[in-house]
Amino acid sequence: MPYPYIAIEGVIGVGKTTLARYLQEALSAELLLEVFEENPFLSDFYADRARYAFQTQIFFLLSRYRQQHQVIPRAIKHSPLVSDYLFAKDWLFAHLNLENDELTVYESVYTALAERIPNPTLVVYLKANVNTLMDRIAVRDRPYERNMEREYIAALSAAYDELFADFPHAPVLTIATDDLNVVNDLEARQMVIGQIKSALDTGASQPSLLNGAASAPVLSAIFEDDTNRRLPDFQQFHQALDRAKHFSPDLYLNYMKLVNEMGELSDEFARVRHTQLGHSATGADESQALRAALNTHREALKQEMADVLAYLLKLANYTGIDLEAAYLEKMDTNIGREWHAGMTGVEDA
Repeated sequence: MPYPYIAIEGVIGVGKTTLARYLQEALSAELLLEVFEENPFLSDFYADRARYAFQTQIFFLLSRYRQQHQVIPRAIKHSPLVSDYLFAKDWLFAHLNLENDELTVYESVYTALAERIPNPTLVVYLKANVNTLMDRIAVRDRPYERNMEREYIAALSAAYDELFADFPHAPVLTIATDDLNVVNDLEARQMVIGQIKSALDTGASQPSLLNGAASAPVLSAIFEDDTNRRLPDFQQFHQALDRAKHFSPDLYLNYMKLVNEMGELSDEFARVRHTQLGHSATGADESQALRAALNTHREALKQEMADVLAYLLKLANYTGIDLEAAYLEKMDTNIGREWHAGMTGVEDA
């Protein structure tokens, strides 16, 4: 079975190459970077897109084909592969820049070449608004990008959204990057890498399947086979739910929500204790009083415990942790431990 191949995509300036380099290190992967500087028509294209679009696009198509056809099949035999571009981006740019006979000729060449390029295991689609993209393009200050038109970047952004709204060739993980700085913010970088690792473990759901009324049956389908459900299924469910409901993946926000849910669970146990003491005061023995109290509060306890588990699963997703594997590993360690009763009679963890 080949190693995973991850393609990072997004509009010019969104940070594809930067993330690809960090992900290469995190996965001990081979790195495949697009070689766009060698295109002799690129500078002329940005100066006069209509005149130089066809030459530029055909050069990119053949260059990208040659690179990916040579590298991908070889690389994934011995290690993971991370690329900062997807072969299908060529089709996207062509349909944005070409028309009439030029587009027809391009399509015939692309179709013949594309079927020989392996599809990625996962596409990571980095998104940002046009203002953010224009700022990042200005900061990196590449000479041929200095006159980049805002309207062109906006059109590219819309084309990328359309491409990945229903991308049939690989799962797509969409990450909003407007408020992320993976270069200077280590925690943000770890969160993004954790999301990618988790998506590789469980698969990423297509956004088009998780919009509006369609979301409920898709989410429910994850649990159809109730005979073999495991924690990874629940983690996958929360990935899909986050996308369907547009929940924030902010690590510390969700950590604080977990703390809040733990507080609510603690309050409910305090109510159980209060009810138990009330039954004891009427003459019930301790076990009878506890059973009566649990019967009163079991539904509330069930809800609070489910909330705690939900946020724990979400945090496992955001940090790239397989919670089931972590639990089994920890329990395997515990089996070999010597346990000592504490002063209260409760075993030390």
